[in-house]
Amino acid sequence: MVETISKSKLKAKMLEVFREIEASGNELIVTDHNRPVLRIVPIREKSTVEDLFANLQGKVVYLEDINLPTVDEWSEA
Repeated sequence: MVETISKSKLKAKMLEVFREIEASGNELIVTDHNRPVLRIVPIREKSTVEDLFANLQGKVVYLEDINLPTVDEWSEA
């Protein structure tokens, strides 16, 4: 669940709130008179392709030649 905080409360505790966001990784919605006006989102490091698919390396099995054209599959019937 995304948490919300009013502008006035954020102003009073900004450093504390920012530290909590850094630690938790959660986003925060800032409100002005109960209307959402800002979204504070922590910056996350992007994962490399190698990291994302590391658990699949060496496990993919090709049942056909992947370089063959797929014309038959796309032709109209």
